[in-house]
Amino acid sequence: MLPVRPLKVITRHRDGRIHAYVLDSGVFGVLEPAAVFQPRPGDEMVESAVWPDLERVVYTTLNGVVCLTRAGGLVWTSDFEPYSGQRHGHRPGCALSLNGCTVWVYRPDAMAGRGGADQWVVHDADSGAVIARRELETVGHGAGHHVHPVDGSTYLDIGEGQDGSVILRGTALADGEADFVTYPWRDRCLIDLAPDGQQFMTVDHGQADVAFHRHPSGEVLFTLPVEGFGYDPEETLVEWSGGYLTPDLAVVTLGGEGQDEQEWFRHHLIDVRTGMLSGEIAVEVTKPYELVPLGDGSWLTSAPDGTPVRWSQAPLPSVPAHTEG
Repeated sequence: MLPVRPLKVITRHRDGRIHAYVLDSGVFGVLEPAAVFQPRPGDEMVESAVWPDLERVVYTTLNGVVCLTRAGGLVWTSDFEPYSGQRHGHRPGCALSLNGCTVWVYRPDAMAGRGGADQWVVHDADSGAVIARRELETVGHGAGHHVHPVDGSTYLDIGEGQDGSVILRGTALADGEADFVTYPWRDRCLIDLAPDGQQFMTVDHGQADVAFHRHPSGEVLFTLPVEGFGYDPEETLVEWSGGYLTPDLAVVTLGGEGQDEQEWFRHHLIDVRTGMLSGEIAVEVTKPYELVPLGDGSWLTSAPDGTPVRWSQAPLPSVPAHTEG
């Protein structure tokens, strides 16, 4: 039996509402929303997270973070000041902690033109009170939160466009404070955390390789360059996508352009215990970022209307390395 992550809720924004889907291990195919939340009138959601009991939602807009009940009642809100009229280039993000006690919010204040540094802010999930605030030495467009499935720490991957990517980790402490660590790279993008919590996966910002790191130290366990998959590094890139299919298998996506200038990509499996290639997985998607591994042997893709679709199948046997576009 494969270990299964704790019950998880994901969200999709459709028709101006937040649809919450529970990733129950026994449900596959096109998923039906377990709850639908209506944001406040005029709010344009950027990112959202829903509590596992489906009773509350938190979401970011370009100028704040809002927490509502399932019935639409306001629990709390926190405005980003000063107000920014900049519509593009900055996407605030949020995540709910593993224990549901805190909400972590990334504020790309520099790109928003607020005259200050980017911030990572920890709010009390019940009251919205600020527990901790970290001013960052970044000028990010947006960031991805990754909540550690075992110890509850939170990783943040900040994208700075052509300037690279910065990875941090935050831990809420018992005294109500928080501890923040910045990893010593500006050229690696965080892709996923292993479902058993022992490691994490990054891709080179220049898309030349994939690496696997020990949690929480960041020590590199092994790295695989493009040529390690049997491709020409002048013609092939490692995509900023993929992740852990199981605790022992990771999906790494490589792509490029064929002679007819048509884009192609293939999903390779890596045995993270040995660092060896372990075949491929066949997925019917039109973009490399549609595949989202869930860590329990299943993965998500998207239906044409954006509804998540959950799949599972045995990995394909090993195949010869790709040699042509």
